[in-house]
Amino acid sequence: MDVHQLLLPLLALLAVGGGIYAIAYPLLVGDSQAEKRKAALQSRMPAQLAGRVNDAAKRRKAVAESLRELDARTRSKKLSLETKLLQGGIAWSRQKYYIASAVAALLAASVALILSQNLFVAGGALFVGGFGLPSWVVSFRRKRRLRKFLDEFPSAVDIIVRGIKAGIPLGDCLRNIASEAAEPVKTEFRMIIEAQQMGLSIPEAVDRIIERVPLAESNFFSIVINIQAKAGGNLAEALGNLSVVLRDRKKMKAKIKAMSAEAKASAGIIGALPPIVATLIYMTSPAYMSLLFYTSTGHMVLAGCAVWMSCGIFIMKKMINFDM
Repeated sequence: MDVHQLLLPLLALLAVGGGIYAIAYPLLVGDSQAEKRKAALQSRMPAQLAGRVNDAAKRRKAVAESLRELDARTRSKKLSLETKLLQGGIAWSRQKYYIASAVAALLAASVALILSQNLFVAGGALFVGGFGLPSWVVSFRRKRRLRKFLDEFPSAVDIIVRGIKAGIPLGDCLRNIASEAAEPVKTEFRMIIEAQQMGLSIPEAVDRIIERVPLAESNFFSIVINIQAKAGGNLAEALGNLSVVLRDRKKMKAKIKAMSAEAKASAGIIGALPPIVATLIYMTSPAYMSLLFYTSTGHMVLAGCAVWMSCGIFIMKKMINFDM
Protein backbone atom coordinates (compact mmCIF):
# COMPACT_ATOMS: atom_id res chain seq x y z
CA MET A 1 0.00 0.00 0.00
CA ASP A 2 1.23 3.48 -0.78
CA VAL A 3 2.53 5.58 2.12
CA HIS A 4 0.52 8.64 1.04
CA GLN A 5 -2.69 6.64 1.24
CA LEU A 6 -1.89 5.75 4.87
CA LEU A 7 -0.97 9.32 5.87
CA LEU A 8 -4.18 10.89 4.56
CA PRO A 9 -6.58 9.02 6.94
CA LEU A 10 -4.15 9.50 9.80
CA LEU A 11 -3.99 13.26 9.29
CA ALA A 12 -7.79 13.47 8.98
CA LEU A 13 -8.15 11.51 12.22
CA LEU A 14 -5.72 13.82 14.01
CA ALA A 15 -7.58 16.91 12.73
CA VAL A 16 -10.95 15.61 13.90
CA GLY A 17 -9.52 14.61 17.27
CA GLY A 18 -7.89 17.99 17.72
CA GLY A 19 -11.16 19.78 16.94
CA ILE A 20 -13.08 17.63 19.42
CA TYR A 21 -10.42 18.26 22.07
CA ALA A 22 -10.50 22.03 21.50
CA ILE A 23 -14.28 22.11 21.86
CA ALA A 24 -14.66 19.69 24.73
CA TYR A 25 -11.69 20.73 26.88
CA PRO A 26 -13.18 24.02 28.21
CA LEU A 27 -16.44 22.25 29.00
CA LEU A 28 -14.64 19.48 30.91
CA VAL A 29 -12.19 21.68 32.76
CA GLY A 30 -14.62 24.57 33.38
CA ASP A 31 -13.48 27.84 34.89
CA SER A 32 -11.31 26.28 37.56
CA GLN A 33 -8.04 27.42 36.01
CA ALA A 34 -9.40 30.92 35.41
CA GLU A 35 -10.50 31.11 39.03
CA LYS A 36 -7.05 29.95 40.14
CA ARG A 37 -5.35 32.60 38.03
CA LYS A 38 -7.74 35.27 39.35
CA ALA A 39 -7.04 34.23 42.94
CA ALA A 40 -3.30 34.28 42.28
CA LEU A 41 -3.49 37.76 40.80
CA GLN A 42 -5.57 39.02 43.70
CA SER A 43 -3.09 37.57 46.17
CA ARG A 44 -0.25 39.39 44.42
CA MET A 45 -2.27 42.61 44.04
CA PRO A 46 -0.83 45.50 46.07
CA ALA A 47 -2.91 46.70 48.97
CA GLN A 48 -3.11 50.22 47.55
CA LEU A 49 -4.52 48.98 44.23
CA ALA A 50 -7.04 46.83 46.06
CA GLY A 51 -8.12 49.84 48.07
CA ARG A 52 -8.62 51.83 44.88
CA VAL A 53 -10.81 49.08 43.45
CA ASN A 54 -12.90 49.03 46.63
CA ASP A 55 -13.22 52.84 46.60
CA ALA A 56 -14.36 52.78 42.96
CA ALA A 57 -16.92 50.11 43.79
CA LYS A 58 -18.20 52.19 46.70
CA ARG A 59 -18.50 55.26 44.48
CA ARG A 60 -20.39 53.32 41.81
CA LYS A 61 -22.74 51.96 44.45
CA ALA A 62 -23.27 55.43 45.92
CA VAL A 63 -23.95 56.89 42.47
CA ALA A 64 -26.48 54.14 41.71
CA GLU A 65 -28.27 54.70 45.02
CA SER A 66 -28.36 58.47 44.49
CA LEU A 67 -29.76 58.05 40.97
CA ARG A 68 -32.49 55.70 42.25
CA GLU A 69 -33.44 58.09 45.05
CA LEU A 70 -33.48 61.05 42.68
CA ASP A 71 -35.58 59.23 40.09
CA ALA A 72 -38.10 58.10 42.72
CA ARG A 73 -38.31 61.59 44.17
CA THR A 74 -38.81 63.19 40.76
CA ARG A 75 -41.53 60.78 39.69
CA SER A 76 -43.50 60.91 42.93
CA LYS A 77 -43.54 64.70 43.21
CA LYS A 78 -46.17 66.73 41.37
CA LEU A 79 -45.36 70.37 40.77
CA SER A 80 -47.53 72.79 42.68
CA LEU A 81 -48.43 76.30 41.54
CA GLU A 82 -45.96 77.84 43.99
CA THR A 83 -43.17 75.61 42.65
CA LYS A 84 -43.93 76.59 39.05
CA LEU A 85 -43.89 80.27 39.99
CA LEU A 86 -40.60 79.78 41.85
CA GLN A 87 -39.03 77.98 38.89
CA GLY A 88 -40.19 80.78 36.61
CA GLY A 89 -38.67 83.46 38.84
CA ILE A 90 -42.08 85.02 39.51
CA ALA A 91 -42.38 86.34 43.05
CA TRP A 92 -46.15 85.91 43.26
CA SER A 93 -48.33 84.19 45.78
CA ARG A 94 -51.20 81.90 44.84
CA GLN A 95 -53.74 84.62 45.63
CA LYS A 96 -51.98 87.18 43.44
CA TYR A 97 -51.81 84.67 40.57
CA TYR A 98 -55.56 84.02 40.80
CA ILE A 99 -56.30 87.75 40.83
CA ALA A 100 -54.16 88.29 37.74
CA SER A 101 -55.90 85.35 36.02
CA ALA A 102 -59.33 86.82 36.79
CA VAL A 103 -58.32 90.24 35.44
CA ALA A 104 -56.91 88.66 32.25
CA ALA A 105 -60.12 86.62 31.80
CA LEU A 106 -62.35 89.71 32.14
CA LEU A 107 -60.21 91.75 29.75
CA ALA A 108 -60.15 88.99 27.12
CA ALA A 109 -63.91 88.41 27.39
CA SER A 110 -64.64 92.16 27.15
CA VAL A 111 -62.48 92.60 24.05
CA ALA A 112 -63.98 89.52 22.38
CA LEU A 113 -67.54 90.63 23.17
CA ILE A 114 -66.93 94.12 21.75
CA LEU A 115 -65.36 92.81 18.57
CA SER A 116 -67.63 89.85 17.84
CA GLN A 117 -70.90 90.71 19.62
CA ASN A 118 -71.20 86.98 20.35
CA LEU A 119 -71.59 85.47 23.82
CA PHE A 120 -70.09 82.13 22.80
CA VAL A 121 -66.94 83.81 21.52
CA ALA A 122 -66.78 85.90 24.69
CA GLY A 123 -67.13 82.72 26.79
CA GLY A 124 -64.26 81.09 24.92
CA ALA A 125 -62.12 84.19 25.39
CA LEU A 126 -63.03 84.18 29.10
CA PHE A 127 -61.79 80.60 29.43
CA VAL A 128 -58.60 81.23 27.44
CA GLY A 129 -57.82 84.46 29.29
CA GLY A 130 -58.43 82.93 32.72
CA PHE A 131 -56.76 79.53 32.33
CA GLY A 132 -54.71 79.39 29.15
CA LEU A 133 -52.93 82.76 29.07
CA PRO A 134 -51.62 82.80 32.70
CA SER A 135 -50.43 79.21 32.44
CA TRP A 136 -48.66 79.98 29.16
CA VAL A 137 -46.95 83.02 30.68
CA VAL A 138 -45.68 81.00 33.65
CA SER A 139 -44.47 78.21 31.35
CA PHE A 140 -42.73 80.71 29.06
CA ARG A 141 -40.98 82.43 31.98
CA ARG A 142 -39.98 79.05 33.44
CA LYS A 143 -38.45 77.77 30.19
CA ARG A 144 -36.60 81.03 29.59
CA ARG A 145 -35.15 81.02 33.11
CA LEU A 146 -34.03 77.38 32.84
CA ARG A 147 -32.43 78.11 29.47
CA LYS A 148 -30.46 81.02 30.97
CA PHE A 149 -29.39 78.80 33.85
CA LEU A 150 -28.04 76.19 31.42
CA ASP A 151 -26.03 78.85 29.59
CA GLU A 152 -24.27 80.06 32.76
CA PHE A 153 -24.04 76.89 34.84
CA PRO A 154 -20.90 75.33 33.20
CA SER A 155 -18.97 78.54 33.87
CA ALA A 156 -20.02 78.38 37.53
CA VAL A 157 -18.77 74.79 37.77
CA ASP A 158 -15.45 75.86 36.23
CA ILE A 159 -15.11 78.55 38.90
CA ILE A 160 -15.53 75.89 41.59
CA VAL A 161 -12.95 73.63 39.90
CA ARG A 162 -10.34 76.39 39.64
CA GLY A 163 -11.00 77.51 43.20
CA ILE A 164 -10.60 74.00 44.65
CA LYS A 165 -7.39 73.45 42.67
CA ALA A 166 -6.09 76.73 44.10
CA GLY A 167 -6.84 75.56 47.64
CA ILE A 168 -10.01 77.60 48.23
CA PRO A 169 -12.71 75.83 50.29
CA LEU A 170 -15.92 74.77 48.55
CA GLY A 171 -18.03 77.15 50.63
CA ASP A 172 -15.95 80.16 49.55
CA CYS A 173 -16.25 79.08 45.91
CA LEU A 174 -20.03 78.97 46.24
CA ARG A 175 -19.99 82.46 47.80
CA ASN A 176 -17.94 83.81 44.89
CA ILE A 177 -20.51 82.46 42.44
CA ALA A 178 -23.37 83.87 44.52
CA SER A 179 -21.83 87.35 44.35
CA GLU A 180 -20.30 87.49 40.86
CA ALA A 181 -22.18 85.11 38.54
CA ALA A 182 -24.94 86.13 36.15
CA GLU A 183 -28.62 85.55 36.82
CA PRO A 184 -30.28 83.15 37.51
CA VAL A 185 -27.20 81.19 38.64
CA LYS A 186 -26.37 83.99 41.06
CA THR A 187 -29.76 83.76 42.79
CA GLU A 188 -29.69 79.96 43.01
CA PHE A 189 -26.24 79.84 44.61
CA ARG A 190 -27.16 82.67 46.95
CA MET A 191 -30.08 80.54 48.15
CA ILE A 192 -27.62 77.67 48.69
CA ILE A 193 -25.46 79.93 50.86
CA GLU A 194 -28.51 81.14 52.80
CA ALA A 195 -29.61 77.54 53.44
CA GLN A 196 -26.10 76.71 54.62
CA GLN A 197 -26.15 79.67 57.02
CA MET A 198 -29.41 78.35 58.47
CA GLY A 199 -27.63 75.17 59.58
CA LEU A 200 -27.81 72.84 56.60
CA SER A 201 -24.74 71.09 55.27
CA ILE A 202 -23.46 71.84 51.77
CA PRO A 203 -24.87 68.58 50.27
CA GLU A 204 -28.28 69.24 51.86
CA ALA A 205 -28.28 72.84 50.64
CA VAL A 206 -27.26 71.79 47.12
CA ASP A 207 -30.08 69.22 47.07
CA ARG A 208 -32.61 72.06 47.20
CA ILE A 209 -31.46 73.42 43.86
CA ILE A 210 -33.19 70.47 42.17
CA GLU A 211 -36.60 71.75 43.31
CA ARG A 212 -35.98 75.23 41.90
CA VAL A 213 -34.09 74.14 38.76
CA PRO A 214 -35.44 70.72 37.63
CA LEU A 215 -32.73 69.97 35.08
CA ALA A 216 -30.47 66.99 34.49
CA GLU A 217 -27.43 69.28 34.83
CA SER A 218 -28.41 70.44 38.33
CA ASN A 219 -29.13 66.81 39.26
CA PHE A 220 -25.62 65.83 38.17
CA PHE A 221 -24.12 68.63 40.24
CA SER A 222 -26.07 67.57 43.33
CA ILE A 223 -25.05 63.93 42.87
CA VAL A 224 -21.35 64.82 42.55
CA ILE A 225 -21.42 66.93 45.72
CA ASN A 226 -23.28 64.24 47.68
CA ILE A 227 -21.00 61.43 46.46
CA GLN A 228 -17.92 63.42 47.41
CA ALA A 229 -19.36 64.06 50.87
CA LYS A 230 -20.20 60.37 51.42
CA ALA A 231 -17.35 58.51 49.72
CA GLY A 232 -14.64 61.18 49.45
CA GLY A 233 -12.40 61.57 46.45
CA ASN A 234 -11.00 64.33 44.28
CA LEU A 235 -13.81 66.89 44.02
CA ALA A 236 -11.93 69.06 41.52
CA GLU A 237 -11.50 66.13 39.14
CA ALA A 238 -15.15 65.06 39.50
CA LEU A 239 -16.45 68.57 38.90
CA GLY A 240 -14.04 69.00 36.00
CA ASN A 241 -15.48 65.90 34.37
CA LEU A 242 -18.97 67.26 35.10
CA SER A 243 -18.08 70.54 33.38
CA VAL A 244 -16.93 68.64 30.29
CA VAL A 245 -20.19 66.65 30.28
CA LEU A 246 -22.28 69.83 30.63
CA ARG A 247 -20.51 71.54 27.74
CA ASP A 248 -20.80 68.42 25.56
CA ARG A 249 -24.54 68.26 26.28
CA LYS A 250 -24.83 71.94 25.36
CA LYS A 251 -22.99 71.33 22.08
CA MET A 252 -25.22 68.35 21.32
CA LYS A 253 -28.37 70.41 21.94
CA ALA A 254 -27.07 73.14 19.65
CA LYS A 255 -26.29 70.55 16.97
CA ILE A 256 -29.77 69.03 17.27
CA LYS A 257 -31.30 72.51 17.07
CA ALA A 258 -29.32 73.28 13.92
CA MET A 259 -30.23 69.96 12.29
CA SER A 260 -33.93 70.40 13.06
CA ALA A 261 -34.08 74.07 12.01
CA GLU A 262 -35.23 73.20 8.49
CA ALA A 263 -38.06 71.00 9.76
CA LYS A 264 -39.15 73.69 12.23
CA ALA A 265 -39.13 76.35 9.52
CA SER A 266 -41.23 74.13 7.25
CA ALA A 267 -43.69 73.44 10.06
CA GLY A 268 -43.95 77.17 10.81
CA ILE A 269 -44.65 77.99 7.17
CA ILE A 270 -47.26 75.24 6.86
CA GLY A 271 -48.96 76.32 10.09
CA ALA A 272 -48.99 80.02 9.18
CA LEU A 273 -50.09 79.59 5.56
CA PRO A 274 -53.88 79.14 6.12
CA PRO A 275 -54.32 82.25 8.35
CA ILE A 276 -52.17 84.34 6.00
CA VAL A 277 -54.14 83.22 2.92
CA ALA A 278 -57.46 83.85 4.71
CA THR A 279 -56.32 87.35 5.72
CA LEU A 280 -55.23 88.22 2.18
CA ILE A 281 -58.52 86.97 0.74
CA TYR A 282 -60.45 89.00 3.30
CA MET A 283 -58.46 92.11 2.37
CA THR A 284 -59.15 91.66 -1.34
CA SER A 285 -62.72 90.26 -1.15
CA PRO A 286 -64.36 91.09 2.20
CA ALA A 287 -67.82 89.99 1.07
CA TYR A 288 -66.50 86.56 0.09
CA MET A 289 -65.04 85.91 3.57
CA SER A 290 -67.70 87.69 5.61
CA LEU A 291 -69.97 84.62 5.47
CA LEU A 292 -67.57 82.84 7.81
CA PHE A 293 -67.94 85.54 10.47
CA TYR A 294 -71.63 86.50 10.28
CA THR A 295 -73.42 83.18 9.69
CA SER A 296 -73.89 80.15 11.95
CA THR A 297 -72.60 77.83 9.21
CA GLY A 298 -69.50 79.98 8.89
CA HIS A 299 -68.93 79.77 12.64
CA MET A 300 -69.13 75.97 12.48
CA VAL A 301 -66.65 75.93 9.60
CA LEU A 302 -64.26 78.17 11.53
CA ALA A 303 -64.54 75.95 14.61
CA GLY A 304 -63.83 72.84 12.54
CA CYS A 305 -60.86 74.52 10.89
CA ALA A 306 -59.49 75.57 14.27
CA VAL A 307 -59.77 72.00 15.60
CA TRP A 308 -58.05 70.43 12.62
CA MET A 309 -55.37 73.10 12.50
CA SER A 310 -54.67 72.52 16.20
CA CYS A 311 -54.36 68.78 15.61
CA GLY A 312 -51.99 69.33 12.70
CA ILE A 313 -49.82 71.79 14.61
CA PHE A 314 -49.69 69.43 17.60
CA ILE A 315 -48.60 66.50 15.40
CA MET A 316 -45.94 68.59 13.65
CA LYS A 317 -44.63 69.79 17.00
CA LYS A 318 -44.27 66.21 18.22
CA MET A 319 -42.49 65.23 15.00
CA ILE A 320 -39.86 67.99 15.19
CA ASN A 321 -39.38 68.04 18.96
CA PHE A 322 -36.14 66.37 20.09
CA ASP A 323 -35.58 65.96 23.83
CA MET A 324 -32.29 64.94 25.39
